[in-house]
Amino acid sequence: DILVSTPLDDNRSIKRICIGLLAHVDAGKTTLSEDILYHTGVIRALGRVDHRDTFFDTDSRERKRGITIFSKEAVFQLGDKSFTLMDTPGHTDFSAEMERVLSVLDYAVLIISASDGVQSHTRTLWRLLIRYELPTFIFVNKMDMDGADRDRLMSELRRELSDCCLDMSSDGCLEDPSFLEELSLCDERLMESYLSEGSVSESDIIMGIRQRKLFPVVFGSALRDQGVDRLLSLLETYTEQETFSEEFSARVYKITRDQSLGR
Repeated sequence: DILVSTPLDDNRSIKRICIGLLAHVDAGKTTLSEDILYHTGVIRALGRVDHRDTFFDTDSRERKRGITIFSKEAVFQLGDKSFTLMDTPGHTDFSAEMERVLSVLDYAVLIISASDGVQSHTRTLWRLLIRYELPTFIFVNKMDMDGADRDRLMSELRRELSDCCLDMSSDGCLEDPSFLEELSLCDERLMESYLSEGSVSESDIIMGIRQRKLFPVVFGSALRDQGVDRLLSLLETYTEQETFSEEFSARVYKITRDQSLGR
């Protein structure tokens, strides 16, 4: 299996951002990663966990068990932004593998199953995201299943994770006065903008997310290809590249061994 990436111009106009997918087991993380790579042109056909042909789960043990064991990466482009997508294990047995990835992320996407809600491992992941100070988007998956209740899940997210989890599933949410009121309550800067202008600027939302003052939520179904476009739109619009010095530096988070390339 070869890591496929979208060709990029080698210039400084490209903004490079590293994002990670995190979830408790069976939340649909691998299915969402397939959808993201398909929508962005990295893969030409969707794989499925039950078909054992997904892009990320290439190890024989992963395909046999239907779970992610090793973190892996792929590159895709949205507009002028190049995203390195990091897939991480969801099973608690491989938490150390997942936590290694956190040190190199700019943003995280936390996937929650609509049928399970906020699980104990979800709360563990949330505490790690707080520790690493990672801005976080939330994708509530499997909304196509019977019994999925958006209002109940939204209340649970606010109770268990943060009061500033905001449903941004709709393209027109920023035109909704009730949404803008909720948004303005998350941060003084957002409140000042709303009171003075009657709206909130894109730059203020970017800063609010970056500072972990608000957490965009998208409801959807990766298996049914629902909500994925909206999640990608939010990532393209409301993320920004980390500022680094001109001097080269890098962080090695993992060393692997390949049958062809070696260590």
